[in-house]
Amino acid sequence: MKETLPKSIQELILSLREKLKDEPQIVDMFERCYSNTLDTTVKKMEDGSTYVITGDIPAMWLRDSVAQLRPYLVPAQNDPELADLIAGLIRRQFMCINIDPYANAFNEGPNGNCWEKDETDMGPWIWERKYEIDSLCYPLQFSYLFWKNTGRTDQFDENFWEGVDKILTVFETEMNHEEKSPYSFIRKNCSYTDTLSRDGKGAQVKSGIGLIWSGFRPSDDSCRYGYLIPSNMFAVVVLNYLKEIADFVGGKEEIAKKAEEMAKTVKQAIETYGTTHIWGLGDVYAYEVDGFGQYNLMDDANVPSLLAMSYLGYEPESQEVADNTRKLILSEANPFYYSGTKLSGIGSPHTPVRYVWHISKAIEGLTAPTKEEKHQMIHELMATDGGTGLMHEGVFVDDPTVYTREWFSWANAMFCELVMQYCGYEIKK
Repeated sequence: MKETLPKSIQELILSLREKLKDEPQIVDMFERCYSNTLDTTVKKMEDGSTYVITGDIPAMWLRDSVAQLRPYLVPAQNDPELADLIAGLIRRQFMCINIDPYANAFNEGPNGNCWEKDETDMGPWIWERKYEIDSLCYPLQFSYLFWKNTGRTDQFDENFWEGVDKILTVFETEMNHEEKSPYSFIRKNCSYTDTLSRDGKGAQVKSGIGLIWSGFRPSDDSCRYGYLIPSNMFAVVVLNYLKEIADFVGGKEEIAKKAEEMAKTVKQAIETYGTTHIWGLGDVYAYEVDGFGQYNLMDDANVPSLLAMSYLGYEPESQEVADNTRKLILSEANPFYYSGTKLSGIGSPHTPVRYVWHISKAIEGLTAPTKEEKHQMIHELMATDGGTGLMHEGVFVDDPTVYTREWFSWANAMFCELVMQYCGYEIKK
């Protein structure tokens, strides 16, 4: 074990070794994945904030950075220094949201670096400006989970509440995307999944039905239909978190009321417009809808996903619909479910055909109903590391030595969270 690891993490690893003494190889993989994020992606800034790159891309995604540090909430419960590191990330995230709530990835400083010179309202801090609902949900979720796991509330500062105001404004605006949205995005000379149609406004949706429009999925691919149901589910969860935070802090009655009403509106719209009937299976949630009656029946590997519904904390009106949806997306009725000789599971249009993502396999395990299934997922992940001792993005179903992204911190974190859950270490919600 690395002596440079914080004592709280060393103690966690020793505890896992005791719980898994008959399978030390699981803990060996856990230790490599768990330490990799702290060793390679996290940087403490002079202003006390924390900057976290996604791995092999030198930028911080609002979504990925939360997922990368989320498994550290458990040892942070008894480690003030580790908790400070997490609090620093929250401050950094809300600083970024206050710079531009429509951007998904940010630079370490105002250096002008970017993925592409896109036609949108870019700025020197912005690496990429793909508007995604989940990029605003994750920092709210992390602020809430940090409070619940450490008891700390210093993250709820002026910077946080300024960001909250911007998030609520964006959500309100994008519930009426066609009439009110100032956002557009065009990328030249690229795949159609990397830009938006209609001069950057995206495929047309029916406004005012209670759903929040999203330009892009958590894969950073453009939405086929603008109402991305898993991301709207995530918004319902974090809006309820926000109400609880506002009630606890006090003096935020207007925000609490707005968050509560918006959560109810979006949930009702999900249950009204976000489901469809499949012959022989029953009602299911669609991945995307447009409000006019068109549905995209699939699931993507990135979180939020339909597979991650219970992991995110969304409570469906009908558990039967949720169960039907799980059956659908974990079958070849989902066009991005692939089966091979080495691996079966959900992949993504973001990566080649017949590549299954480690993130989706970890979510499959985290949402599995039995401990035996969770154990099976752990071993499937370990058997498809391609000999690297770390997780990847997409893995070819017939050959785990063929994969995308050798260094992908989000996937490492998801494996760690699955092992921790299997051993009884739950993140408090």
